[in-house]
Amino acid sequence: MRVGQTLTRHFDLETKQHELLGMDLGEGAPRRALILGLILYVVWTGPLLLLFGFPNEVTFTIYFLPPLITAVYGTQRSTKLERRWNIANWAISARYLVLGHRPIICGGRRAATRSEWMPRRARWAGKTELLLASPLGGLVERWLGEEEDSTPAGAGSPIRLAARPRLYGPDAVAKAYGRKALAQHQGGKR
Repeated sequence: MRVGQTLTRHFDLETKQHELLGMDLGEGAPRRALILGLILYVVWTGPLLLLFGFPNEVTFTIYFLPPLITAVYGTQRSTKLERRWNIANWAISARYLVLGHRPIICGGRRAATRSEWMPRRARWAGKTELLLASPLGGLVERWLGEEEDSTPAGAGSPIRLAARPRLYGPDAVAKAYGRKALAQHQGGKR
């Protein structure tokens, strides 16, 4: 028996930064992770510096830790899809929950009407109970929208099917056709 190996992941040649501002980084840190971390620090600490000023010993953790944790865990490979970073999956999930996506109908030949989009409450299906139980439940209820019927506009009530399969033998089939049809069928074969 032959055993083969399928390599589906693309080659991943990642550049590393071995020195930064005269400091030796040892084996090096991935450049893309460093760039993402730098961008996160600018985006996170910029507004905090404008609002609250420079950090002291207590607030330094709030300025420093969130971008660091996001950069470290966000640049790791996803367990769901190996070619993506975790931060890409987080961004796609957040975008789906907040904005949704346009349904593709007939391979994109026809644009979906707004009534065909999945409502926000349906997208947040398993996550709403915790949010509604919080003190801000009324605000969350207003943001999610009203609960809608499961049947779309223009459709009737669902048809419940209760089919039971049955196995018929040759005698039952002959009985259903009748003797005359069976005789004609056998007469044509001879």
